[in-house]
Amino acid sequence: MNVNLPFPDLAPAMPEIVIISAATIMLLLELFFKNKGVLAFMGIGIAALAMYFVPMSIGDTFNGMFKSDLYSIYFKFIFLLNLMLTIMISLQYMKREKAEYGEYYSLLLFATAGMMLMASAKDLIVLYLGLELMALSTYILAGIKKHDIRSNEAAIKYLLLGGFSSAILLYGISLLYGLTGTTDIYSISVYFKFQGSSLPVVMAMMFITAAFCFKIAAAPFHMWAPDVYEGAPTSVTAFMSIGPKAAGFAVIGRIFYVAFQSLQADWVPVLIGISILTMAVGNILAITQTNIKRMLAYSSIAHAGYMLIGVIVGTSEGLSAMITYLLIYTFMNMGAFAVIILLDRGDEIKDYEGLAKSQPLVAGLMLVFMFSLTGIPPTAGFIGKFNLFMAAVQAGYAWLVIIAVMFSAVSAYYYLRIVMNMYMKDMTEEASITPSPTLALALAITIMMVFAIGIMPSLVIG
Repeated sequence: MNVNLPFPDLAPAMPEIVIISAATIMLLLELFFKNKGVLAFMGIGIAALAMYFVPMSIGDTFNGMFKSDLYSIYFKFIFLLNLMLTIMISLQYMKREKAEYGEYYSLLLFATAGMMLMASAKDLIVLYLGLELMALSTYILAGIKKHDIRSNEAAIKYLLLGGFSSAILLYGISLLYGLTGTTDIYSISVYFKFQGSSLPVVMAMMFITAAFCFKIAAAPFHMWAPDVYEGAPTSVTAFMSIGPKAAGFAVIGRIFYVAFQSLQADWVPVLIGISILTMAVGNILAITQTNIKRMLAYSSIAHAGYMLIGVIVGTSEGLSAMITYLLIYTFMNMGAFAVIILLDRGDEIKDYEGLAKSQPLVAGLMLVFMFSLTGIPPTAGFIGKFNLFMAAVQAGYAWLVIIAVMFSAVSAYYYLRIVMNMYMKDMTEEASITPSPTLALALAITIMMVFAIGIMPSLVIG
C-alpha cells in the first residue's frame, strides 16, 4: 500500500503531523461532535498507517533535525499503544468523574505528539520542543479534575518541579552548544570522539542526565511521582506512568549511545549509582504505602531502575532489552490501572480485601498483573526481566543483576500483599464494578498480551 504525498519531504514526520492535526481538529469540533473518543481513535489509526505505509517514512527531514528510523518507530508504536489503551479506559471513567472535557482527548494527543518528537529528535532544539509539548500537556492533564483539590495539588507540584527540570536541561544544552558549537546530536558525537572529556563536558552531561532522570522518575529525582500519581485522575496516571517514561528512555538511549558514546567511561558509573538507588527507593518505600496508586508510583520508580540497566550495558542487546521491557511494562501496568478504574471504590489497598469472593474474575485479572509486575512466569514480566538481566550478564554486569534480583524479590512483598488481601481476607463490603465495552476491550488486550509474551517471547524478542 503506497500513498503519494503532496510534500514528500515531510514523509518522515507524517505520524506527528497527523496526531497534531487530529488534536487540533478535535478542539475545533468539540462543540459539534459529542463522541470525542471516536475522533481520537481515528487520529491514532491514521498516524499508525502513516508510520508503516507511507513511502520514504524512514529518513531525515527539517534540515536534518528530525530523524525517523527503526529505533524511533519502535518507541512511537509504544506511544500510540499507550494512547489507544488510555483512551479505552478513559471513556467511561471520565464520565463517571464528571470531567469529560473535550480538551482531555486533545491533550492526550498533543502529549503523545511531543513524545514522538522526542524519540525522533536528531537535534537538541527539536528534543526540547517535543519535551515541552509533552510536559505542558501532562501538567494540564494531571489537574483536569478542576474541582478536586488533590488533582489541583498534583498539577501544581508537577508544574513546579517539571519547570526546574526543564531549566536544568536547557542549561546542559547551552553548555554543550558552547563547547561544540552545534546542537546536532550526531555532530556532538563527532566532536567528542576527537576532543575527549573535560570538566565542562562532565557538567553538561550531569545536567542533561538529571533532567531526564526526572522524566523517567529515577531517584533522587523521583519526588514528584507519588503525589502526582495519587492526585491525578487514574486514567491520566496510567498514561503518565508509561508515555513520559518511554519518551525519557528514548532520549537517554539516543543521547548516551550517540552523542556521549565515546564518553562511556564517564557516564556509566553515574547511571549505575542512579539505577541502584532507584531500585532501592522504589521497592523499599513501596512496602509502606497504603494507597494503591502511590504504591504503583513507587513500583514505576523501581522499574525505571531496572530499565536503566539496559542503558548501562552499552550494547545493542542491552538497548533492545530495555525497549522490549518498556513494551511489556505498557501492557502489565496499563492492565493494573484498568482494574483500578473498573472497581468503583476507593484507592486504598484495604479496599481490595475479599475481592475474590464478590468479583472473582476481576481479582483474577489483578492477580495476573501483580504476578507480571513481580516477574513471575509464565507472565510477560518474567520475560522482560530475564531478557534484560541476560543482556547485563553477557556484558559483564552480573553483580548488578544480583542486586536487581534482590530488589525484585523485595517487590514481591508489596505486589503479593494485594493478592493476599483479595484472596485471604474477609470482605468488608460488597465490591461493585462499572464495566464498559472499551474498558473490557483494554483489559482483554492487556491480559492476552501478558500471557502471549510470557508463553511465546519470540513475539517481541528478536
